Parts: sequence; C-alpha cells; structure tokens
Amino acid sequence: MTDLTNAVVHQSPVRDVKTPGLAELPTVTPAEQRNGMRHLAAGVSIISAADSERRAGLTATAVCSVTTDPPRLVVFVNKNVVASEIIQQSGALAVNVLAGDQEEVARAFAGMVEGVHGDARFGYGSWGTAVTGAPMLEGTLSSFDCRVIKMFDESTHHAFLCEVLTVRERNDGQALVYLNGAFRKIDQ
Repeated sequence: MTDLTNAVVHQSPVRDVKTPGLAELPTVTPAEQRNGMRHLAAGVSIISAADSERRAGLTATAVCSVTTDPPRLVVFVNKNVVASEIIQQSGALAVNVLAGDQEEVARAFAGMVEGVHGDARFGYGSWGTAVTGAPMLEGTLSSFDCRVIKMFDESTHHAFLCEVLTVRERNDGQALVYLNGAFRKIDQ
C-alpha cells in the first residue's frame, strides 16, 4: 500500500502577532485533558479492519464526519493496536455505530471482557463484510464501509481520512454513547 502519511504542517502553535507569547504557554497535563474530555458525550463505534490473514477491531469514540460531498470520515486509532497495522496494510476500515443494545460488543472490543482478546472479540455480535472486506457488524444504527485516502501521524494515534463506499442504517433503537467513564443509552 502507498504511504498515506501527510507531512507535518505545524509542529508548534501558529504564531499570531495579536497574541504574543501564545506559543510559549504550557499545555494541560494528560490527566487534565482526559478528565475534561470525560464530559464530552460521544457515540460509540467499533472500528474494524481485515487483511488477507487477520481481522481486528476496537471500540472508539474518536470518529467524525468530515464532509458529505465527497463523503468522508476521519477515524483516530491508537498506533499500538493491531487494528492500526491492519488498516494500513489493507487501506480499508469499517465504522460500526453501535445501538444501545450492543453494549456487550463495545465492552468486548474495548478489552473489558476478561479473557476475550484478538479475533475472539468477533464472537460478540453477528459479523459480515462489505465491498472492502472490512468486517461489518449487523444490527448497528449505521455502518460505514470506507477506503483510507490519507493517514496523519499524530502523537500516539493515526488519523485515517476515509471515503465512504457503502453505508447501512436502521431508523429504530437507542444510541450507545460514552460519558464520564460509562456507557449510556439514549433515545433517538
């Protein structure tokens, strides 16, 4: 696969003559950032990918729509998980937006079910594939089958910019969100 990594545009904050000293201000600690972000409710997704030999997935809240024309999403994946490597190898991934009744799948892919690792996670839920070959979970509120068009290297994570090739959706059920360290269900 072609190297998708973009060049670094800014290594430090943009210097603005209206705000002298901005670049020298200290950042918050990782704990302060993490604790502050706990209050941002986010939809829960399983990011899944497969290559010719393996499949992997992870529970994620760092998914965002970028544009609808062209149809693009951005997905953030920790560099240290197997799924990141498989996404880079295959050039594809699926974003499976979980319904409220899929909390156990979220827990399995988040490593919260004792003794369940790697491919055994796919024993939770019913899985198929779409055009890219990425695993797609049945019964989700929506699932996006995507090809990766760019990869950005950012600290501990890769940001995968993706074009959406297919989407499946349903119009009933509760949404699964993550807020303040817990899964929660909300009505649509």
